[in-house]
Amino acid sequence: MKPRISVLTLGVSSLERSVEFYRDGLGFPTEGIIGEEFENGAVAFFDLQSGVRLALWPRKSMANDTGIPIQDSLAVECTLGHNVMNKEEVDAVMELAQNAGAKIIKPASATFWGGYAGYFQDPDKHVWEVVYNPQLIPKEE
Repeated sequence: MKPRISVLTLGVSSLERSVEFYRDGLGFPTEGIIGEEFENGAVAFFDLQSGVRLALWPRKSMANDTGIPIQDSLAVECTLGHNVMNKEEVDAVMELAQNAGAKIIKPASATFWGGYAGYFQDPDKHVWEVVYNPQLIPKEE
C-alpha cells in the first residue's frame, strides 16, 4: 500500500449545518450536497490541496455503510492539522473559525517545540489544529 490519503471523511450530525460551517464560515470550496436521491447517499465534498478531498457524511449513513453502530466519540481520537505560513496566519484562521461558529479549545500560543498553534472544534466536535511550524512550511499552490 502506498502511503497516501485522497479523501478524509468526517461523520456529522447535520450535513446542512456542517456544509454551512465549512463552506460559508471557513471558505472551503464545494459543489454542495450531492447524492440526496440515494438512501444514505447525501454527502458533501470539499477540495483541499493536491487532489485531497474532505467529505462530510451523516453519521447515520456512515454507520449504515460500515455496519458499525453509532457510538459516542472522543474528541482526542484524531486531530486535523492546518499548517500555515506564519504566526499571524494562525491568529487569522483561528478568528475565522471562531466567527464561523467553532469552539476555541486552546487559543493560539507558542509551542514547546518552537512553533505557534491553537485548536478549535467544528460543530460536530472534530478537532482542528491551526499551526505554524517553521520546519513544515506549506508549499503554495
